[in-house]
Order: sequence, then C-alpha cells, then structure tokens
Amino acid sequence: MLEVGDTAPDFTLPDQDGNEVALADLRGQTVVLYFYPRADTPGCTTQACGVRDHSADYERAGVKVIGVSPDPVSAIKRFAEKHDLNFTLLADEEHKVAEAYGTWTEKSMYGKKYWGVTRSTYIIGPDGKITHVFPKVSPKTHDDVVLKALAETV
Repeated sequence: MLEVGDTAPDFTLPDQDGNEVALADLRGQTVVLYFYPRADTPGCTTQACGVRDHSADYERAGVKVIGVSPDPVSAIKRFAEKHDLNFTLLADEEHKVAEAYGTWTEKSMYGKKYWGVTRSTYIIGPDGKITHVFPKVSPKTHDDVVLKALAETV
C-alpha cells in the first residue's frame, strides 16, 4: 500500500456514465479515494450509502469523493442508480489503479485463494500527496473515520 506523504499515482478511468475521469484534473482540491470490492454487495452498499448520506458533510469539508471498483461501467451505473448515489464511481476493470495503490491483493475465503480489492481509503491533498491512509476500513464506520480525519486537517 501507499503511505502518507507518497504522491498519489495518476490515473484515468471511466465513471458510471462512461465519462473519463483523471486524477490529475482534480489537483487543487482534496480527494477521498476509496476502493471497494464489488458493486451492490452488502458491505459495499453500506459504504456507498454512507457516503451518499454524508454528502453534505463531505461538501462542507470541500472534498470530492470517488469510489473505485473492478466492476464494469454497466455494473457501477446500475449500482449508482439503484441506490441514488450522488458521487463519482469509477470502473477499474483491469485493476491497474487498484494495483498502483496496493489494494489489489490475494484474499482467501473458505480456503480458496483469489485476487481482489481490499477495502481501503486514501485522502489525497490538493498537491497530489497522500495525507491519510485507511487500510481495511469497515463499511459501517468509514464515513466517521474519514470525516474525523478531514476535520483534523482543516
């Protein structure tokens, strides 16, 4: 995983509407970049709906929230529409961004090993440097932890 002080790797990925989003275009503002394993699964839904429900708090903090998963655009679009998500979701189908951020890891379930996204969040400052890293965040407490960190840096 990347660490505090590292420069956030640049990337360009399609959002839920198929529009290209480049991290470099967001320089000058704080970005909360969170990686989630799969759209419309229980934990990912809890986390995404939490971000949606705290959108006013994120706006007050002056940050842009972006969720990234290895799902295709069609899946994140359905996810966003189904849950009225009011923030950007990005499709990292080839998991290159997840790899660059160290969130594409070997996992194990019921003795079966496989590769997937480890739920993690980064706060990236206006200068493109990582200011906070939250590895293996809980979907239920994600917003509390991130918003507390944002409040401490203001």
